[in-house]
Amino acid sequence: MKIVSVETFLVAPRWLFCRIGTDEGLAGWGEPVVEGRAEVVRAAVDVLAEYLLGEDPLRIEQHWQVLTKGGFYRGGPVLSSAVAGIDQALWDIAGQAYDAPVHALLGGAVRDRVRVYAWVGGDSAGEITDAVTAHVEAGMTAVKMNASGVLSPVPTRAELAGVVSRVTAAREALGDSLDVAVDLHGRATFPAARMILPALADLHPLLVEEPLLPEHSDRLAELVACSAVPVATGERLYGRADFLPALRAGVSVVQPDLSHAGGISEVRRIASLAESHGALFAPHCPLGPISLAASLQTALATPNFLIQEQSMGIHYNVGADLLDYLADPEPLRIIDGHIGRLSGPGLGITVDEAAVRRADRAGHAWRNPVWRHADGSFAEW
Repeated sequence: MKIVSVETFLVAPRWLFCRIGTDEGLAGWGEPVVEGRAEVVRAAVDVLAEYLLGEDPLRIEQHWQVLTKGGFYRGGPVLSSAVAGIDQALWDIAGQAYDAPVHALLGGAVRDRVRVYAWVGGDSAGEITDAVTAHVEAGMTAVKMNASGVLSPVPTRAELAGVVSRVTAAREALGDSLDVAVDLHGRATFPAARMILPALADLHPLLVEEPLLPEHSDRLAELVACSAVPVATGERLYGRADFLPALRAGVSVVQPDLSHAGGISEVRRIASLAESHGALFAPHCPLGPISLAASLQTALATPNFLIQEQSMGIHYNVGADLLDYLADPEPLRIIDGHIGRLSGPGLGITVDEAAVRRADRAGHAWRNPVWRHADGSFAEW
């Protein structure tokens, strides 16, 4: 079997899909994208495709090694995301060739279903209460929320109280048996994060995500030491070497993204590295159905898995949602806060190719907003 085509598709609301075709009729799908830079990753996939054409798609590890290392300059979000989508598609082909789901090729499932959480927005405590209540009534057992909007370098007393009041609203709607995760989104400076984590401790968050920007990871150990709240990070880390300092600093949860951190091949290794440090695995995934399917396949085969992000109904998904590009949405249906074990071959989903090609004709040019502080200076989004 040989690879005969590598195609990419700009798919609303902000995704990039990749289809790898073979001379035996099998085709695999992946999701290589950097949100807000999809066109750049598309160009990177086109360059990497020069190597792939004519190659055996089942030599996944060999291709991963060449694509990540063969260009001399390595790493970074664009290259690692391009490789990630290609890697997903190759695993999809392998599963179809062997008539098995990817998790079976990774050693078999260690769980029967995957716990997921829902995102909740809202700038006020009342909006948080309403959104969380709706998710609980729908059967969700966990939600994630932003801690704040624009955050001052050293939060005022009012800003800190606002963070606590919003998380308190979620906790009260959830009760003591369900979970809330809190995302700082890299908006906090070190002094801000050191104020926020202890203030949230009594609300018992499942985790606090990205309390510091990745370039400040040398201070993670100090932050971990200041509070018992589980610290999570990793959506902007792209390989095992990036995660090692965070794990040595004592983070509780790693959050590699299957569309950014080298795909199934590398994220599987990141999860094993985390396990050896006593850390848990919670894949980042505010993206589309292919990225979610790849995440689920990895979670099903990973012993130290904690919980899975998914983007159904998230505020980014304007004009198209997660299930809109699937021929059959049932494999990704959420029941009682979980997605069941995927049983179909490959990634376990069937992409609606016609819908994807129609979407690509319209394309998209999604960009994240640029935020500013009151004095006009740049603020982290």
